Amino acid sequence: MRYMMLLRLDPAKAPTEGPSEELMTEMGKLLEDMTKAGVLLDTGGLRPTDEGTVIRQVAGKQTVLDGPFAEAKEVIGGYALIQAKSVEEASQWASRFLAIHGDEWEITAEVRQVDEPA
Repeated sequence: MRYMMLLRLDPAKAPTEGPSEELMTEMGKLLEDMTKAGVLLDTGGLRPTDEGTVIRQVAGKQTVLDGPFAEAKEVIGGYALIQAKSVEEASQWASRFLAIHGDEWEITAEVRQVDEPA
């Protein structure tokens, strides 16, 4: 089964200088472990919201909003698409993602199974 891990954070509570070199090294090791285990399908970090766009549709009318999104208390900072046997296994990988961020980051991983045709 495929699982999407959405990594959410509060930009106001993240280090202003972004990820440290140490964190990026640890992330590289984790991604290597995931690749060797055969679970990693895709992963990536996302650019800041001031470089993004939101398109909302209400009652058939679309509105385009350019970032930054001041009302956002949490944003998706990255994602990983993995192949796992269960939500428990996927959650263990997500837990490792969070752990390498240490105490400096307030970060949440949402783990959801990808809905696929039967």
